[in-house]
Amino acid sequence: MANTPSAKKRVRQIERRTEVNTARRSRIKTYVRKVEEAIASGDADAAKAALKVAQPEIMRGATKGVTHRNTASRKISRLAARVKAVSA
Repeated sequence: MANTPSAKKRVRQIERRTEVNTARRSRIKTYVRKVEEAIASGDADAAKAALKVAQPEIMRGATKGVTHRNTASRKISRLAARVKAVSA
């Protein structure tokens, strides 16, 4: 357990940060799921719209350090390719 005042403060800060990061990660998963559901239904317009909304959310997660930049880019790239395949 943390003994020093600075260590106790870090524990409090980590708790707040964890809460924010968990919420942000959950939002990203929700948006990605919406895109995947639109792809599964075969609705190209809905898939494009969902991707357009999901893309900034995924990149925001990368900017804030929730996910790695390359991971976020890879997710967007793969989703975009799947949306393109549905619309073709």
